[in-house]
Amino acid sequence: MSLTRYGGGGKGAGGQPLPFARAVEADGWLYVSGQVAMENGEIVPGGIVEQTHKTMANVIAILSEAGYGLEDVVRVGVWLDDPRDFWSFNGVYAQYFKDHPPARACVQSSMMVDCKVEIDCIAYKKK
Repeated sequence: MSLTRYGGGGKGAGGQPLPFARAVEADGWLYVSGQVAMENGEIVPGGIVEQTHKTMANVIAILSEAGYGLEDVVRVGVWLDDPRDFWSFNGVYAQYFKDHPPARACVQSSMMVDCKVEIDCIAYKKK
């Protein structure tokens, strides 16, 4: 089995080095690390709607870099800081997975950085 790592060595909040790859591909499976609404090492301002759009943009960028698309996503994991954001989050999320919804888990969790949402995913494309 061959492994391809995407985006290792990036920077997080405050310029701190991130000790993980943005994604790892193994035999057609792509495992995307948890993404937040981060740009240039800082969380973008705004509420759950703005942060969900930015988080999804980050997920899509990684998928694209590896040659995958949202239609290849088979599972998504979602962490929300505040459960009251669930329905607003769902409204944004649904815009991205209209005709090809993946399996999903969504839970409330305290975040490691000051964000409202974190999303990871697993995608598959036959090689």
